[in-house]
Amino acid sequence: MLIVHAQLTIDLPYISSLKGRRKILHSLKERLKKRNIAVADLSPEYAKEAILALLFFASSETDANDRIEKLRNLLDSSFPDIDYSLQYEII
Repeated sequence: MLIVHAQLTIDLPYISSLKGRRKILHSLKERLKKRNIAVADLSPEYAKEAILALLFFASSETDANDRIEKLRNLLDSSFPDIDYSLQYEII
């Protein structure tokens, strides 16, 4: 059993308030939780940026990479207007 730890940094240039950022993050966190991914919000007070720590288990390195790819597909399809970077490590 492997542990995958990821950091998702999201750029939200069109958001002008913390309330707008929370709305987007709440939607994203709910989708991730449905995929058995633990989520922690590490975002600073700046409304135009968000940082999420993600954690999930994988049975193999192939499984971990497949789940990362599905995560990228989810972000690209559900939130096409946000820019993000995803860094991860497999432990």
